[in-house]
Amino acid sequence: MPAEQSCAIVLRVVDFSETSCVVTLFSRDFGKISGLAKGGRRPKGPFESALDLLALVHIVFLRKSSDALDLLTEAKLLKRFRGKPGELESIYAGYYVAELLMRLTDEYDPHPDLFEIAEQTLSALARDGATPAIVLQFELALLRLLGHFPVLDRCSECGDRVTDETTNRSTIPFGLLSGGALCERCRPGKPHVLRVAASTLATLDAFGTRQAEPANGAVGETGERDELRNEQVDFDRRTHAEIRRIVNGYLV
Repeated sequence: MPAEQSCAIVLRVVDFSETSCVVTLFSRDFGKISGLAKGGRRPKGPFESALDLLALVHIVFLRKSSDALDLLTEAKLLKRFRGKPGELESIYAGYYVAELLMRLTDEYDPHPDLFEIAEQTLSALARDGATPAIVLQFELALLRLLGHFPVLDRCSECGDRVTDETTNRSTIPFGLLSGGALCERCRPGKPHVLRVAASTLATLDAFGTRQAEPANGAVGETGERDELRNEQVDFDRRTHAEIRRIVNGYLV
């Protein structure tokens, strides 16, 4: 069986034995994969201490045809994730990125654009910049690229528009379990519904669309990369709070 190669982000490392570990990675070319790294806990060897959480690595592995774990044979460190010096928030944000990729992606379902944005996000978390805004950009991009982004301009149940000027309403029902906005006819009886400003849904739609586009310049095998798309997140307090409520409820 020929060996496969890809650039990947380490999402989880679980000890398997005194010298080996099971590693879950999100790769550019294959999506999420899990493999046994024999000797992965040794300081010297084919992995050279590269299998740190959130590290960017170049991997070589043998893909198994059954339900057995793939066999990871080599990992070369390209870049470690360290977060902002002296700021725990950025470290926890990096862990959150890994958790979202673990929960919302499937084995061998590649999403190259999502990989690029994830790597750009981790790099941005290590530089100056507002950590909450960086995390929000990633959340919206992830939802959009995986096809989970909520319906915002139409009713998620019947398809009627809910953001037309003819609706003459300042707030719109948003169903966390319904997949997006709701018209007043479809709203009754729906659980877990928020009322949010129509302007918030319009802002979320426009901002989320931009975040699903990676910055120019893909991540290279050397670990060099362009920076995350630098959007000016200038929401007023109410808009930001409503967007945060929607995203938190939707991801949960």
